Amino acid sequence: MQTICAECGGVFAAEETIRYGNVNVCAACKPRFMQKLAEGAPVDTGNFRYAGFWIRFLAYFVDGLVVYALIIAGQMAVGMSLIQSVGLAPRSVSVVFAVFGFQLLVAVLYETILIGKYGATPGKMACGLVVVTTDGGKVSYALAVGRYFAKVLSVLTIYIGYIMAAFDPQKRALHDRICGTRVIRK
Repeated sequence: MQTICAECGGVFAAEETIRYGNVNVCAACKPRFMQKLAEGAPVDTGNFRYAGFWIRFLAYFVDGLVVYALIIAGQMAVGMSLIQSVGLAPRSVSVVFAVFGFQLLVAVLYETILIGKYGATPGKMACGLVVVTTDGGKVSYALAVGRYFAKVLSVLTIYIGYIMAAFDPQKRALHDRICGTRVIRK
């Protein structure tokens, strides 16, 4: 299991860090962290800086533009040649399902790979946000897939699942509650 250092924000294996309260600190940051404790300086003991509704909305908007551009580029590259080679009419049911399947695949892979590997999508990175587990750990690929489909549920509730983040003390949307994740500021 991997976790995030409370001092530097780096991602480390849990066994390579020390735990203090609800946070982990890497070996490189340990002396500075312990000095802060000894001096009585305020230290972050797991009180995350949760990302609010509007910054998350901006990140969602940016990600929507990126995914849309990827889908359009992919459809332009593959779509017309596929339709011509198979000989299907552009509006046949088979083509509609193929296009929908391609769009879904791009969206799922975008979210899963980026959240699983980096903890953030380009929209979240641009806004300085990271998706973490409840204890501040890294989100696994499996959890990232589940989080994507839980986001679909947030959309199906007429976006009420997203609006919940504006009223939750930890700024959790419906999909964050389902998957036990948090979106925090770096």
